[in-house]
Amino acid sequence: MNTVFWLAYIAVTLWSIVNIIFNGSKATKMVSWSLSVIIFPFLGPLLYYLFGINRRKFKLFKLKQTEKRRLYSETHKELEGGEQSVHQFEDYKRNKLASLIRKNSYLAPYKGNNVTLLNSGEEAFGSIFKAIEEAKDFIHLQYYILAEGMLLDKFYELFEKKVKEGVEIRMLYDSFGSNSMRGKRVKRFIDIGVKAFPTMPIRFGNLLFTLNYRNHRKIIIIDGKVGFTGGFNVSDKYMKPVSELGVWQDLHLKIEGPAVNSLQRVFVKDYHFAGKEELLLQDKYFPKVEPMGDTVAQIISSGPDSRYPAIMQQYLAMINIATKRICIANPYFIPGEPVLEAIRIAALSGVEVTLLTPKISDSLLAQYSMFSTFEALLEVGANIYLRPDFSHSKVIIIDGEIVSVGSGNFDYRSFEHNFETNAILYDKEKASEIEELFLKHCTEEAKVDLDKFKKRSPFSKFLEGLAKFFSPLL
Repeated sequence: MNTVFWLAYIAVTLWSIVNIIFNGSKATKMVSWSLSVIIFPFLGPLLYYLFGINRRKFKLFKLKQTEKRRLYSETHKELEGGEQSVHQFEDYKRNKLASLIRKNSYLAPYKGNNVTLLNSGEEAFGSIFKAIEEAKDFIHLQYYILAEGMLLDKFYELFEKKVKEGVEIRMLYDSFGSNSMRGKRVKRFIDIGVKAFPTMPIRFGNLLFTLNYRNHRKIIIIDGKVGFTGGFNVSDKYMKPVSELGVWQDLHLKIEGPAVNSLQRVFVKDYHFAGKEELLLQDKYFPKVEPMGDTVAQIISSGPDSRYPAIMQQYLAMINIATKRICIANPYFIPGEPVLEAIRIAALSGVEVTLLTPKISDSLLAQYSMFSTFEALLEVGANIYLRPDFSHSKVIIIDGEIVSVGSGNFDYRSFEHNFETNAILYDKEKASEIEELFLKHCTEEAKVDLDKFKKRSPFSKFLEGLAKFFSPLL
């Protein structure tokens, strides 16, 4: 029996390592997966098979899923009637960033937007529910998490009312993040006339494609004129404490103006592939929107169907063009070597770098993975602050001029595996407003001291090292 076990172990392990060598794209991930399949008999190869294989390299994956979505994006590159599109900025930094996003996401910056910051669950959902109440034609909604509770019940109540008024409602939800949206829970929405679909439903036939690639976006579009995006999911934990982390904090944006068309484009693409319905490219879903404010906004979307890791490229570009200061708030700061090195270079070249993360995470692995990067940043002069509450915000601000708010984390999953959406605001006033909120949490009590951090216990260092080993797999 022992001989059979060892022969099977050797065969499976060798198969996994050969696949890692042939199909691996990053040395760090190749090493982590190789050690995992060696150290954990059978479990390691199983996890690699489910989560480690880069299925975008396989013809079957390309033909059935990725290539169709990719061709869709390249076919519908620009919206018609986009006279509010900004083709040239006056300064180099904005031009460089906007040009990158045009090429990796096919979405342009638009002037004439009114943007409102929503900094709490009460503000965000209060504003969302008010906008839904005022909807006349359609409501398009997409979330990673739709969790059972009072917020979801409120959506149901409003949707029931709006459908009776003749408003079209379409709803997308991630089948993994919204795992409770099954059976009767989703049927109640369908029964009142909501067109509801899971994105990449987890089924046996497509398990290998769907399990590791999640739709992490948070988008609402109302009548093509009002849009919401940011970090909030539909969960009661943003309204009341449901765990030891207390009430979750986050940041969301309400956008009114031409940039809403870009959010609509992202939704329409996902809806087409999830619902297998007709393309919603009629003029009624992309109405001409007059300028409603002074903010230039650009939407960026990324996913495993993208030719480039657009969210990672966006963050790298923002770090590289900063000349004065970089402020990063993120609950899962596990950036990988290219982004980490870019931040270190910025700090060494005299740019003030400030990182704000929660002191306690909802994931111990993520928490220790984050802590494993701190010493390298502190040693080059970066400032790190730990919030006592749990903030789920994903924000980067450079030079008090450009700010990004959205769903993209600073981790491998957001860079490579998840469908994400960020909104970039080329607006000094909005950037300063968000930076002011950011700096309120950067107190002396919250600051991480390099000397004290170096004196943390050997056990903590061991856990960080262990978590760092697994961080490329997150």
